[in-house]
Amino acid sequence: MFAMRTMLRSPLSCISGRTALDNKLQPGDRDYVAALASGLQILSAFDAEHPRMTLTEMATRTDMDRAKARRFLLTLEALGYVRRSARDFELTPRVLELGHAFQASNQYRAVIQHYLQDITAEIGESSSLSVLDGVDVVYVVRSAAPHRLMAISLSVGTRLPAAYTSMGRVLLAQLPEAKLDSLLQQVELRAHTPHSLVDMDALRAEIAQVRERGYSLVDQELDLGLRSVATPVFASNGDLLGAINISTNAARVPLEVLLDDYLPRLRRLADTVQKTVRSATG
Repeated sequence: MFAMRTMLRSPLSCISGRTALDNKLQPGDRDYVAALASGLQILSAFDAEHPRMTLTEMATRTDMDRAKARRFLLTLEALGYVRRSARDFELTPRVLELGHAFQASNQYRAVIQHYLQDITAEIGESSSLSVLDGVDVVYVVRSAAPHRLMAISLSVGTRLPAAYTSMGRVLLAQLPEAKLDSLLQQVELRAHTPHSLVDMDALRAEIAQVRERGYSLVDQELDLGLRSVATPVFASNGDLLGAINISTNAARVPLEVLLDDYLPRLRRLADTVQKTVRSATG
């Protein structure tokens, strides 16, 4: 089972340690604004399992003392991002403005949404676009089929472990080796199902194969019955836009259909996007 995580993520959960390719600020650096990080940590503490929390629950979940958590909650309340109901705090619809700003600045996703909906209409299966964020993939566009594939509802903002998804492995395969090595050190290998890869060497070998062949097929490694195929999608200037996939039920769709029918559809979609989208920001 997976708990759906919100798209907004605490910067305190970013990859620790600095590499030659990762010069991001770290807690304690002179320019690092701890108060901003703590405020975002408060916002990201709310999720599907914790839609409302008392001050004590928030302090425990964020590992803050009560006084600090209280100051941030009251500030966010004053700004309109949090509201109180009796002893509980919860998010307000205003937080959607943050997600809207992200979507509005990435108009090419509307184009991909149209193509993904065409795929769903044609074959009756769900199709998505995701991007890499740390060791997770984040769904940024989704065209859902009527049937449900996982115990949770997948939607825009859902995060899943990149190592166990077809889109995640496609995106990992696009990274330079040094960046990939750094990221894989943060990956938690676990047996989500009897089919899951739990050996790091095996995962590295699989990612290398994905890089070579240009697609990934993951068969029931994240959830029993969930089978998917994915390929990268680029803009015409070479910018990586993300990974697109088609996900199916293993009992309904054989592997041959994914490879012989669904994969060519994804590749044609990726080719069309590359011809029509100029850049990741245009």
